[in-house]
Amino acid sequence: MIPMTQEDALREEIKRLRKALAKLTPDLETLLRLRGFRIYKREPAEDLLLPEAKFIDDFYEMMKKYSFRLFLRDVIKHQDMFTEKEVTRYATAEVTRHYIDYLLDIELAEKTETGFRLVKRPIKSFGETLEWFLSEIFKREFFTDAIWGVKFKRPKVGGDYDLIAKINGSILYMEVKSSPPKQIYANEITAFLDRVYDLNAEVAIFFMDTELRMKDKIVPMFEDELKRRHKPPPEVKRMEKELFQISDRIFIINAKDSIMGNIEKVLSWYFRRKT
Repeated sequence: MIPMTQEDALREEIKRLRKALAKLTPDLETLLRLRGFRIYKREPAEDLLLPEAKFIDDFYEMMKKYSFRLFLRDVIKHQDMFTEKEVTRYATAEVTRHYIDYLLDIELAEKTETGFRLVKRPIKSFGETLEWFLSEIFKREFFTDAIWGVKFKRPKVGGDYDLIAKINGSILYMEVKSSPPKQIYANEITAFLDRVYDLNAEVAIFFMDTELRMKDKIVPMFEDELKRRHKPPPEVKRMEKELFQISDRIFIINAKDSIMGNIEKVLSWYFRRKT
């Protein structure tokens, strides 16, 4: 038997404590119902790019690699037929060949006479697979309840809630963007904040799966929207690098360094200031 490291022991203890806490607090759906939110739809599978269950754990680990996620976006773009050259934009040829071989091994892709193609088609976008991955991070790394692709029947504020999680009896709402900053528009910031205030989530995260700067475009759009809503508006403050917070409750983050690490910094920031 391999001896358990101190880090492994700590993770197991955290997992045990979170399970115990979960039994003492209402489940996520109950917390939502108490706020007047009843789930209408959740976790649609039509556009998920996932392998069979026996490959899921390994696929989850691969999804932690930013270059692999970028590669998958290109594969989806050329899903009916792609060559190695068409999906070698964000990694070396050697790494791309490895990624293609991996998709073949887990039966997500198949060879054709002229290249490769996805086995499951059509896939509309990478968005739902990314939402699935983020929800798995909350479940696997933070041992919390999490659901993705959620829809409610609301009279004024609608749209998809990309991810909702239960954190120590509080509700966390995350907007998940797979597009680069240049493809994000002001109405998306408006819709995000509408949902934050309607749900009254204790923690809200605007996440972009990019390593590009958030200060150049995304932060100014938030500042403009906050000026429109509040007088005086709350300040968008930098936590560190490309992580920002608004009133210690709303956070803007990207994927630079580590998605899991950035989420952990957000949760630590929120709970340290809450107490």
